[in-house]
Amino acid sequence: MYKLETKIDTNSEEFKRNKEAFKSILDTYRETLREVKSSGHPSAIKKHKERGKLLARERVDLLIDPNTPFMELSPFAAYGQYDNQFPSAGIVTGIGVIHGKETVIVANDATVKGGTYMKETIKKHVRAQEIAMENNLPCVYMVDSGGVFLHDQANVFPDKYNFGRFFYNQARLSSMGIPQISIVMGSCTAGGAYMPAMSDETIIVKNQGTIFIGGPPLVKAATGEDVTAEELGGADVHTSISGVSDHFAENDHHAIQICRNIFETLRAREKQYIETTPIEEPAYDPEELYGIAPTDLKKPVDSREIIMRIVDGSRFHEFKARYAPTIVTGFANIMGYPVGIIANNGVLFSETALKGAHFIELCDMRKIPILFLQNITGFIVGKEYERGGIARNGAKLVHAVACANVPKFTVVFGGSFGAGNYAMAGRAYDPRLFFMWPNAKISVMGGEQASSVLVQVKQEQLAAKGQTFPKEEEEAMRKGILEKYETEGSAYYSSSRLWDDGIIDPVDTRKVIAMGIAMSLNQKFPEHKFGVVRM
Repeated sequence: MYKLETKIDTNSEEFKRNKEAFKSILDTYRETLREVKSSGHPSAIKKHKERGKLLARERVDLLIDPNTPFMELSPFAAYGQYDNQFPSAGIVTGIGVIHGKETVIVANDATVKGGTYMKETIKKHVRAQEIAMENNLPCVYMVDSGGVFLHDQANVFPDKYNFGRFFYNQARLSSMGIPQISIVMGSCTAGGAYMPAMSDETIIVKNQGTIFIGGPPLVKAATGEDVTAEELGGADVHTSISGVSDHFAENDHHAIQICRNIFETLRAREKQYIETTPIEEPAYDPEELYGIAPTDLKKPVDSREIIMRIVDGSRFHEFKARYAPTIVTGFANIMGYPVGIIANNGVLFSETALKGAHFIELCDMRKIPILFLQNITGFIVGKEYERGGIARNGAKLVHAVACANVPKFTVVFGGSFGAGNYAMAGRAYDPRLFFMWPNAKISVMGGEQASSVLVQVKQEQLAAKGQTFPKEEEEAMRKGILEKYETEGSAYYSSSRLWDDGIIDPVDTRKVIAMGIAMSLNQKFPEHKFGVVRM
């Protein structure tokens, strides 16, 4: 592979201006991330600690192997919603390593509304289980939850992907031989009681963990019986009488050690083999990405400049370098793992789509994971292109993305608009992980295009009635649409609703993708197979 040569002058005024603008974006990102990771109200944290309990992220830190990273997913879930009363949606999810085994971890944060579940909490929990299923990863549930957030019951209880989906997924995961381990570290009530009951092995903490279908107030109302939580479903009851739990723990630390002991007994999984190389740092400083990342999406960015600051040795074997230049395709290594990269350098033409589809076929045949780097306005439009078959050829790319059986990973480093989002492995196309940089934008089209389209539609509607559109009303409409798209297109709006798996610092892209590839190797890649494409 050849080392890429940068064309960026890091001493130029333009680079310095962009770097300052991006650092302002990054400062906002880091401060917001600190806020959402600070758990619940200080009084709730104080009460939690007084009970001798660890915070959710402290529990995770103790569970994973020392000096190994934890890739937290969707920390911005529910941000900007519900008056920010549900930081991180009251749950911590992510991927960590326990006794050398990549593992999905789900930890309730009882300092946030008692660890209860609202819409985004459920979506986040289910997404973690999906990742476990796709990548053959064991699951650990650190349970400390009051169950459904009753005020939001219509959004969390009855639908297919609501609260009941957890237990369905647990059953399916276990049937696939994917271990399900629960540590009951607090309340586990009503439907939530099935989480430990449906696990392969369950640990419960003395004087803290409780499991019951109906709590003391419900028992009193239904039967008139007076009973304490501990008598009804405490650790002693469930480890010596009911058998619902398998291991009795003295405290959080003891419970976590028992869980780690269980992982020593899990069988090794048959992994997908891919040939790796020694890890090598990029030849160019990844922090230079701060001066390159697009802060103004109208300005083009050569995606090779992004690639060379992510891949090992900044080496890249480009495929079809002279053909269809609005997409960059080629092979590289990231922290030793081979990867095929598809990156945007402009709009998608017919030739671009064909080039991308061809490259995806190569990756799929060779069992090489694919990284999509998105900065896309969409497919080209116009009479010439429609007659030239842009829909037919664009469909080939979309088909290849949908049917590729190797792991796909997507990072939005600029814009992600329209059908370009789909063609570049957007959320709807099941990438194993989907991340955004804090400057990224995502929507059906840019705000200016949307405002122009909607204003034109309004003008035509009025003209059909013999009326005109007053200039001041037109400007007000245009401004409102621009503001709406600016808000709803932001990375934070997306991440709050779990349209992605999180917002990441650009310099962490390399590490995050390497961790993603490592986790994906826990399951053999399916054989190469595509359906019919319109020739």
